[in-house]
Amino acid sequence: MRDSQARFVQELVLYAASAALSCLVLFAGLRHLDPNRAASKKALEQKKEIAKRLGRPLIQTNQYEDVIACDVINPDHIDVEFSSIGGLENIKQALFELVILPLRRPELFAHGKLLSPQKGVLLYGPPGTGKTMLAKALAKEAEAVFINVRVSNLMSKWFGDAQKLVAAVFTLAYKLQPAIIFIDEVDSFLGQRRNTDHEVMTNMKTEFMSLWDGFTTDQNARVMVLAATNRPNELDDAILRRFPQAFEIGIPDQSERSKILKVILKGEKVEEDIDYDCIARQCEGFTGSDIFELCKQAAYIPVRELLQSERNGENPYGPRPLKQSDLEKALTSYRKARRSTVGYQTTWQPPPWVRPTSNDDEQVQNAISELSKLMSHIMEQQSESRDA
Repeated sequence: MRDSQARFVQELVLYAASAALSCLVLFAGLRHLDPNRAASKKALEQKKEIAKRLGRPLIQTNQYEDVIACDVINPDHIDVEFSSIGGLENIKQALFELVILPLRRPELFAHGKLLSPQKGVLLYGPPGTGKTMLAKALAKEAEAVFINVRVSNLMSKWFGDAQKLVAAVFTLAYKLQPAIIFIDEVDSFLGQRRNTDHEVMTNMKTEFMSLWDGFTTDQNARVMVLAATNRPNELDDAILRRFPQAFEIGIPDQSERSKILKVILKGEKVEEDIDYDCIARQCEGFTGSDIFELCKQAAYIPVRELLQSERNGENPYGPRPLKQSDLEKALTSYRKARRSTVGYQTTWQPPPWVRPTSNDDEQVQNAISELSKLMSHIMEQQSESRDA
């Protein structure tokens, strides 16, 4: 009797040990086969770091929100403010009233429907005019969590994961609100819907729009979608409808160029007698990015003179301050480079085997017309053969 009981206990322990080992091997295998394993591990560490930086407890998130957590930026770590942007005073004032105040003072906009927070703001204009910098400054001034959405993080080889990742962008933003969802070059993600679009991309657009401003959207949530693009005409009509506020960030005028020069050269080693208005007048048609590159080229001139003096056996005490003549020299060389680049683009001709591209509708119409001509030609040949 005792032997049978001991044998039973041994078999029970052996069965329990084998079952536990099987479960452990199965669990380890499933974790190893998880396609988002590395991203989820990295996102979990990033999430812990974000919670530590924001001074908030570690929120409960799923595996898809952990992937999106890698794109969350703490507003305290953004070094761009409105004072770092030269010009655009009217636009900055409008953005302060429409975006920053509802996120920082929600009690002022909690009464009635007319004062509900803005759900979308679009910044459009030529490249290099400061749209992305303005978006960073908005997140900094509003003290809001900045979620930089990248399309590459929303794509997945598994069916249905792309829509779940899109949904995770909004659910994570609701948990971390106030939050700003930023999409740079939004035309590449939320462009016009066509019949030739891939099914995954179409489903992602539909999911994004329904969560952004759909039936189940919380209208009082302090979550805003901020987008920037160089081609607003490429956006879908439904997307444009969800951007009630759109601001054109155009080419700066002379006064704005002068302010941009002062902002860029602030804190640099420059002479005090620089005429910023004179340099701004010569920079007609320059964007903020062009002016920044111009100042960078001018800053190399004192360094070149220092190196030349060292080759001549002199021992100068550091580079000299930046002078107005350096900016004018850099402006001359910068104009020559731009002129040569534009001339190359205008004189370059495609090879004869490259045909000009057209849109999808024109291609379809051309194909239909060619097929109709071919069919009519075949019918004529058949009728001629019968008559013969």
